[in-house]
Amino acid sequence: MDAPSLYGIAQSNRSGDDLWGKNQFNSTFPASLCCYMRDKNINPVYISTDSSFVAKTNDTAITFDDVFNSKLKNNEINFLFESNFQPYAEYLHDTLDHTDLVTNFNGVDLRPLEVKLTVIPDSTTCELADESMWGSELVIRPDSISYACLGIYKNLFKHSNDIRKLIEPTTIKIESWENTRDILNHSDEIIETLIKFFKKYSEFQIPFLIQPIWKTKGKSPELDDNAFDVFVWSDFALLKLAIDQEISVANRTKVSRYLRSSARTIRALSDLFVTNKIHVNRIFRQMALGNQTDKEFALSGRITRNYMEHPRLTKPILKKETLREIILNGGEKKLSPERRFDATIYFTASHLFES
Repeated sequence: MDAPSLYGIAQSNRSGDDLWGKNQFNSTFPASLCCYMRDKNINPVYISTDSSFVAKTNDTAITFDDVFNSKLKNNEINFLFESNFQPYAEYLHDTLDHTDLVTNFNGVDLRPLEVKLTVIPDSTTCELADESMWGSELVIRPDSISYACLGIYKNLFKHSNDIRKLIEPTTIKIESWENTRDILNHSDEIIETLIKFFKKYSEFQIPFLIQPIWKTKGKSPELDDNAFDVFVWSDFALLKLAIDQEISVANRTKVSRYLRSSARTIRALSDLFVTNKIHVNRIFRQMALGNQTDKEFALSGRITRNYMEHPRLTKPILKKETLREIILNGGEKKLSPERRFDATIYFTASHLFES
């Protein structure tokens, strides 16, 4: 009998039990889901920004070829989980932590991708009677922001002179990036400069974060009939999240996680476009500004749904029966019921596999 497997993942640094373990299935399943949708010619819903720095959703803007940065078949792509994206090494003074997924072919890294498997609805929206108001929580880690900044630099380094002229008038005023008062005093300029940057260079944004959603029947663990879909955030759209939350603050008395994220972003971009290199740990580990450094920021479903507003958020495009075509050869038996998504598959969808 064939071993348990996931659709589309033929070449990978994970195989066997490593496909199903804790903190592994939540990235291997999304990659498999993307492969399945790719072969079915179903595009993801893309969240990107326009030249006015407005975030919009579109289900025809990109394909999974764009997401993977390859037209190769799924079984020809090497899916490297929790790996470093090697092309960024030349931009580093120190070392960069892993990203969730790197697509690779013949030893050449193609695209670094963050992966966030999320449930619809989250705890802040599950009580709402109108399902169109449901959303999912999104937790962003510091490494996501560092990878986004490095990708922006890689795509825009030919415009370094113009970008320095745009950014430096703000960053040169900041004497100490670790001083909260210094950041607060220049917070408006930081936000305004970032907005100008993202407006001017919107055509250069790329797919960055894969957010598969699985929908349940309200607070119940039972899968909805329309259960699965994939949203993809561009690097610009992801960075916009922190900026938008900070814009709404009237009188700043402390450096919030959102302001810190914006300050880290402009500092990283400034270092890259001025010196061509970056101290990742100095910016994304040591620049705490009064906040814990375990995560960058988190947004509830009440906020994320405003960016993800699309008919497929309310009615995901794939039926729950799709599980039988993605989890193959008894793979569901490898899951651990103490984890929420695993439990939903293990218990509430078990009849799908039995049939």
